[in-house]
Amino acid sequence: MMIYRGYIGHVEFDDEADIFHGEVINTRDVITFQGKTVAKIKKAFHDSVEDYLEFCEERNETPEKPFSGKFNLRIDPELHKQVFIAAKQNKVSLNQWIADAIKHHIEE
Repeated sequence: MMIYRGYIGHVEFDDEADIFHGEVINTRDVITFQGKTVAKIKKAFHDSVEDYLEFCEERNETPEKPFSGKFNLRIDPELHKQVFIAAKQNKVSLNQWIADAIKHHIEE
């Protein structure tokens, strides 16, 4: 995994084509890149991000920012109630309780 200007590039190696190919994974917009060596894939990644940002500027569009930290969650009302009660019992906000639960699950 590579990071450049907040964008995360995921790279795979294609053994048949003998080439690295990658894509930016933290936007909904499609940003891809490829290269034959580690140095070339890194440069292609940086160039692709820069091209994306320039393209957005030329079109007077705001580039999609890598994840804002906000998302909507739809759950069963009974589960919502249980989570709310658990948060209150732990004296934290509902957001903090959910963030802690997610973090705990990811770190297992």
